[in-house]
Amino acid sequence: MPDFPLVSVIVPTYRSSATLEDCLVSIRKQDYPAIELIVVDNHSADATVEIAKKYADATHIAWPERTAQKNYGLKQSKGTYVCFVDSDMVLSPGILSEAVSKLEGKPSAGGICFPEKSVGEGLFVRIRDFERSFYRGTSVESARFFRKSDVVSVGGFEEGLIFFEESLLPQKIEHFLGLDCRASVASFVFHQEGKMALRQWLKKKYYYGKSLGEYRKKVGEIGIPETGKWQVGIVWRYAIFLKEKRFYERPLLALGVLGLKTLEFWAGGLGYASRIICK
Repeated sequence: MPDFPLVSVIVPTYRSSATLEDCLVSIRKQDYPAIELIVVDNHSADATVEIAKKYADATHIAWPERTAQKNYGLKQSKGTYVCFVDSDMVLSPGILSEAVSKLEGKPSAGGICFPEKSVGEGLFVRIRDFERSFYRGTSVESARFFRKSDVVSVGGFEEGLIFFEESLLPQKIEHFLGLDCRASVASFVFHQEGKMALRQWLKKKYYYGKSLGEYRKKVGEIGIPETGKWQVGIVWRYAIFLKEKRFYERPLLALGVLGLKTLEFWAGGLGYASRIICK
């Protein structure tokens, strides 16, 4: 029998009962044979923990934010590799096998990206899916699959951050360890957007914007301030879409993307401003 390195899949949750079962089932249906499934919940009042216990090898409680939950799961994990999956994601059956093969025997590789597709009902979901289709191979797409030793070496996730906390981990691995976190698998992750209302989405961006100051401070402390500049740059983000010919082939969705991003930047900016005013 071949020896398969263990992959620890860490899923942070908070009131995730609507999407969690589909997520965990997709992890259990992976064709990779050596998986440890860890769910770390943040005191959910719904059925999240009960669902998690049906499928997970271990279910833990940690808080106050996803970064702390992920770091706690990392400490509990036993795998050679770690994969961080959101509770509203559904994984293609072969995605973990692909990720392992991308890292095995490739010392210059430090992280693997999972391309995403949005699924759900309504125009909002169509706009989000169209938007995501332009991120593959860009710096917006963040690695989710790593060697555990590399994640531990750079100190894991920066706790206290909400804004771009996922992207900062692979950036630290690239900066401190000199590894490439831009490789991607062919299989997709399907992001369950549900019936997301615009108001709810913008409220989420407002909340994220409140930690923008901490994010910019942190990347400066780490020594990668250029990261903060392009991550929050409005012109840079618009350019991702506008430079692509196929963006103009779907004018309704294109206008939707531009309008949505503009509203997101406004919501995030208001959150940032509110944090400054309240200090």
